[in-house]
Amino acid sequence: MSAEMVISLAERGVFTVILVAGPLLITALGLGLIVSIFQATTQIQEQTLAFIPKIVGVLLALVIFGPWMLSQVLAFAQQIYSNLHQFVG
Repeated sequence: MSAEMVISLAERGVFTVILVAGPLLITALGLGLIVSIFQATTQIQEQTLAFIPKIVGVLLALVIFGPWMLSQVLAFAQQIYSNLHQFVG
């Protein structure tokens, strides 16, 4: 297995992780920003207020994007296992 193959495999793995984690992270970021703006305008400084909307939002995003995320991870794993003979020996 050459160095280029290892780098290519690592690059595809990192890209898959970023692609799969992206929707959940963007959802948490957006909800955190909205709650922060709400807290700043109403001067409610309760720190636990930010957690509940994020948890609910990420859970909903996981329900919505879950099948797509699973298909991306399974496609990557299937590609790895189908080319396993190139990696060994």
